[in-house]
Amino acid sequence: MPTTITKKQIRKPQKQQRPGSEQKMQPKPVFDYPQQKGSNKLHNKVALITGGDSGIGKAAAILFAKEGADIAISYLSEKKDAGETKKIIEQQYHKKCLLVAGDIAKEKHCKELIKKTIAAFGRIDILVNNAGLHFENKSLEKISTREMIKTFETNVFSMFWITKACLPHMKKGSCIINSASVTAYRGSPSLMDYAATKGAIVSFTRSLSANLIKKGIRVNGVAPGPVRTPLIASSFKSKKVAQHGSNAPMERAGQPVEIAPCYLFLACSDSGYISGQFLHPNGGEIVNG
Repeated sequence: MPTTITKKQIRKPQKQQRPGSEQKMQPKPVFDYPQQKGSNKLHNKVALITGGDSGIGKAAAILFAKEGADIAISYLSEKKDAGETKKIIEQQYHKKCLLVAGDIAKEKHCKELIKKTIAAFGRIDILVNNAGLHFENKSLEKISTREMIKTFETNVFSMFWITKACLPHMKKGSCIINSASVTAYRGSPSLMDYAATKGAIVSFTRSLSANLIKKGIRVNGVAPGPVRTPLIASSFKSKKVAQHGSNAPMERAGQPVEIAPCYLFLACSDSGYISGQFLHPNGGEIVNG
């Protein structure tokens, strides 16, 4: 189903403070096609999604719920975004939704996240490590140690901590899906540390897949291109936000609803013979990987 937002609307200059809010984006990103019915691909499953309050994580959470899963959402502090996502999951798609606020850059919180999810649902069938952040810098010299450590803690360390705590509660048939980025494959001159974390995620995903394959747990990833999310609106100057995605072959940024089906495919039995792989919803850019 095509998005109803035009390129002109997408390219409206806007700027937000971190961590950004989907509620303030104009127009709001497209995160669901309510008229498109689910088909129970995730019936009776439990999914934990980090960064599930907005953007790609929100679209995936809603799609998973539409397909029959109960959802646990990890988010930093964006209460309004998280509340809207929970409302849609519970009232529109009649599934349970647990919200857990906190900073996944802290190992203690990552452990608490798993404990709370297990207390609420008793198990985790699908883990989506999706949350991330970046800081734009025009040169290597301008990347501060503080920002670099924060980027790795949020994007990479959290993935190790959360997955490590989650694995004892996963069984044969469970799956893990990690969010990388097109920048892992082609780099980014102004997001060098971010691109490095995404490259690490690709290697981690492939290594973990090989490590868990005999346990019957599949591990895959998604490497999106430019997508309209609060991360973009809160990371770049307003003019760059307006032009986000214009260099992609399709000449626009993607909508979260266009990325979420990749996560659904990797989460359900349709991809039962796939592990250690990445999908590339990036507007037509050709990458190796």
